[in-house]
Parts: sequence; structure tokens; C-alpha cells
Amino acid sequence: MSQLVVISAGPATSVQDAGRFGAQRYGLTSGGAMDRVALAMANVLAGNPPFAAAIEIGPVAAAFTARHGAVRVALSGAGRTADIAGTPLPLNETALVAEGETLTIGPARDGVFSYLALAGGITGEPVFGSLSVNARAGLGSPFPRPLQSGDALDTGAAHVLPHERALAVPASADAVIRVVMGPQDDEFGAARDTFLGGAWRISATSDRMGYRLEGPKVVHPGGHNIVSDGVVHGSIQVPGSGQPIVLMADHGTTGGYPKIATVITADLGRLAQMQAGAMLRFKAISVEAAQQEARRLAEFLHDLPGRIHPAGSAGLNLVELHKANVAGVAVNAVDTATWQPRTANEP
Repeated sequence: MSQLVVISAGPATSVQDAGRFGAQRYGLTSGGAMDRVALAMANVLAGNPPFAAAIEIGPVAAAFTARHGAVRVALSGAGRTADIAGTPLPLNETALVAEGETLTIGPARDGVFSYLALAGGITGEPVFGSLSVNARAGLGSPFPRPLQSGDALDTGAAHVLPHERALAVPASADAVIRVVMGPQDDEFGAARDTFLGGAWRISATSDRMGYRLEGPKVVHPGGHNIVSDGVVHGSIQVPGSGQPIVLMADHGTTGGYPKIATVITADLGRLAQMQAGAMLRFKAISVEAAQQEARRLAEFLHDLPGRIHPAGSAGLNLVELHKANVAGVAVNAVDTATWQPRTANEP
């Protein structure tokens, strides 16, 4: 069995999987990865189940060394530099960290969280069905806390592959975050328009528990205290300050502030990747539309294996690209969605 040893890591570096489910009624929060899409991408590249445990790396740099054998890794999520013994590791590609070599990961340049998946997974004892770390609750495995220098993660020995693998990733969407209004939005009156019409800035005080927003004051005419009720990942509470808080992965199970809206599942990862100081706006959609977006996300995750191609090959259809009419249009040669072959009737 190989090991990946932590050389250095910031306070937001921890083991995370999809989280714990089915026990919130007992006071146990779900937790899990902040960006489950990026988690799934890294894991599928590494040959693991999509929501297996991986290393979630926050905005600061980190470094790891392979011990007792080679470790194959894949890095997805926030844009950042990475190299193995000086050889660059591109985002969304697999690479082998030979025994004794060090993988160095730079600070995030865009986005916040990256996911380092280890081929063969991370060995640990599930706590309530998950390895995910929730530092406030003292839960997680193999360490119930953020990773520290000297920690060793056991993983399977790397297998010989004919080539490394890469994943074609679609371009990210804009800064509009879609929400379903409620459950207490009808109590806000005209402040609903303030919430939906305002420009919001991610506060530097945000963390895995909640993203605080700075912007116009959202006033609750009936007061900002209610009888505590259930909350979910993406609930947007409005405390007495009138500055909303979006509950994130490590949120509590109940809350006593009114909830004006809930971020849809399909946009949670995109919101999690917004850095402190980033600006965003909200757009209200129907429950039915949110369900449709959730289905599209599920289809995307299901189809991830089909997006994998040999590293070093962009998976181009060079014949069709040569025939394509791309003059005067901005295109991405590795993304056929930005260009189309000529039809039989086109010159």
C-alpha cells in the first residue's frame, strides 16, 4: 500500500467526500465537499467512484510526497499551478507521483477549492457513513481535522497505464446564481426585490459553514428571529444585519433566522468557487426549473467517463475542424461546442 504524506497544507485542506446523509433530523449535518462537481471530476479521472473521498485543498498552497510506492493523482477544481518534481501537472489530468517525489500545488488563481483524488481512494474508517471532515463536530477519517504536516494518507498502489488520462471540461457559467424563493420569502415584502435586484459581494469572513454577503440591507418587517426550523445546503438566511448568509457544506441542522431563498443544487459548487470579494446576483426560478437543472447536473456527472481521453490528445476531430468555418468567430479548438462543421449547402 502506498502513502501520500502531507509536507505542507493550509487550514482549509481536509479529506472530503459527498458527505453524510439521512441523519440531519438527529442533529448531524451532511458536510462533504464544497464543490461536489469538481470532486466527481477528479475522482472519475483517477478511476474512483465519483463521490469517493479526496483531498479538498483551500485557496492556499500545499505539498505532498509519495512514500512506500508510487501514487497516481488527479487535480480538479480551482485554477492553480501544480508540478511533480518540477514537471507541470495540468488541471484535470492524471499523473504519477513516483516514490520520493513531491507534488507541489500553488495557491488558487481563480476559484477557491481544488480536489486531489488518489487512484485507489483514501483508506479510512467511515464515521456515520462518510470520511468527510467536519472540524467543528470533530468528525472525519483518517483524521477528524484539517490535514497537517506529517499526516500520511494510505492509498492503493498505482497501476501501470498505457497513458495518463485527461478530462474535457465545459466553460464555467456567469456570476448569476439561481435560487428558489422561500420558505419565508413572503414575509419580506418589498425586500424581496432588494434581494433579487442587489449586487452582492462575497465577504472575507466566509467559510465552509456559510458565505456572508455584503450589499443592500434586506429588511424583514416582522423581525429577524423566527422559531428555529430546518435548513439545507444553500439556504439563504437573513439575520438582523440585513446581510444574507448562504449556508454551505458545514451548516447546522436548524436555524432561527428567516430564509428568503435557497440556492439550487446545480449552482452550489459554482457559488463555493467564488473568491472573497467576488460579485454576484441572484435570479429566482421555479421549483420545476430547479428540478430540471438538477437532472441535467446528474446527467453530466453520469456522462463524465465519456469525456475522458488520453492526456496529450485534445480529442480533436481534425478533419472537421479543418473544414469548419471559424473565420471571424472566437473558438476553442478543443471544444466543438464553439464551432460547427460546414453543412453540405455552405460554401
